[in-house]
Amino acid sequence: MKLLLLTLIASISFAKTTVASLPKVFISDCYDGDTCTTFKGETIRLACIDTPELKGRNANPISAKSARKFLNDLVANQEVSIKRITKDRYGRTVAELFKDEENIQELIVKKGFGKIYERYSHQCNWSNKS
Repeated sequence: MKLLLLTLIASISFAKTTVASLPKVFISDCYDGDTCTTFKGETIRLACIDTPELKGRNANPISAKSARKFLNDLVANQEVSIKRITKDRYGRTVAELFKDEENIQELIVKKGFGKIYERYSHQCNWSNKS
């Protein structure tokens, strides 16, 4: 029991240290609920989530605008930590963003502005929790 408790404490400490040691970026603004741009011009596609579309045949503009507003209120003109994962077919950086140790993607899902993108959920530890 004591070993289990120590292991749990160590994993929590490691997670916080890991987020604290990630590089930082300044977010300029967010185009929609899962795509942001940095002040340096890097386009970031938030990993492991999908939010409603603004345009196209599957568009849901009202929900999409709500998701975009939530994300912009949270990170626009802010410094956030970034965990870069890969580049997508459009050349965007696929990444997890963190603000004050909080995972932005996980928060978007918890608040109901998006859902886990099952096809890519393997890229994020938090999205694979039962």
